Amino acid sequence: MRQRPFKQVDVFTQQPYLGNPLAVVLDGSDLSTEQMQHFTNWTNLSEATFLLPPTEAGRAAGADYRVRIFCPGRELPFAGHPTLGSCHAWLEAGGQPRTEGEVVQECALGLITLRRDGDRLAFAAPPLLKSGPLAEEDVALIARGLRIERSDIVAHAWCDNGPNWRGVMLASAEQVLALQPDSAVLGQLNIGVVGPRGKVGVVGAHADEGIAFEVRAFFPGNNGLAEDPVTGSLNAALAQWLIGAHLAPPSYVASQGTAMGRAGRVHVHQDGERIWVGGGSVTCVNGEVRL
Repeated sequence: MRQRPFKQVDVFTQQPYLGNPLAVVLDGSDLSTEQMQHFTNWTNLSEATFLLPPTEAGRAAGADYRVRIFCPGRELPFAGHPTLGSCHAWLEAGGQPRTEGEVVQECALGLITLRRDGDRLAFAAPPLLKSGPLAEEDVALIARGLRIERSDIVAHAWCDNGPNWRGVMLASAEQVLALQPDSAVLGQLNIGVVGPRGKVGVVGAHADEGIAFEVRAFFPGNNGLAEDPVTGSLNAALAQWLIGAHLAPPSYVASQGTAMGRAGRVHVHQDGERIWVGGGSVTCVNGEVRL
């Protein structure tokens, strides 16, 4: 074991303790997968990341650094808030991107491009691994697990960019915030729920304080169903679905974490064929960790 630089970053917020926290070990060299997983479990956070030099292939393709992303129990190929938080930590620690104005992160899913968006960072939404409508039996199961009627789900789609999200849209943000899911029914499913602050399809005209959608993310946790405060991977996939289906404008802001006392803000912007997903990051803990 040795001392390693460490940061705990709050992501998708400009104010500390209102977003989604992330543990970042800035030097993950010579740590085994088992050590990384054990430390992640110990932090009791939704994710921890470990920064490393890019692989030879990654460097040749333009990567500035490599990140390994863990949640309790397993390693993830990609996740949004760890992507933004890791980039924030890397830049704050003096990281110098090879291309001005752009950072390329290597992860298990491949290369993820990030850019500065004012005082925020944004990543390019990775390609969906699975898209299209959900099977009707899945929709019925999700409705039962969310304790709502099947008719309350006005649209649905696969939103899988690694974490295997299934997305459903309800008619309003109020319905999303009122959900009290049944963990025994939803079991091992990753469910993303979205509802507009106004009429479906014209959210831009009814946005409340610039927020177009309310989002909630449910996934299997150590003690039953868990809820994520703010979820970059889900919001990236939701944006690809909603914008592509003309259920959302090309640029919007989503709120997440409201039901948990958080105030996460996810900024979505379509630029040509790319969709950028961004938010603020704030370092709350800065020091060293013994690993």
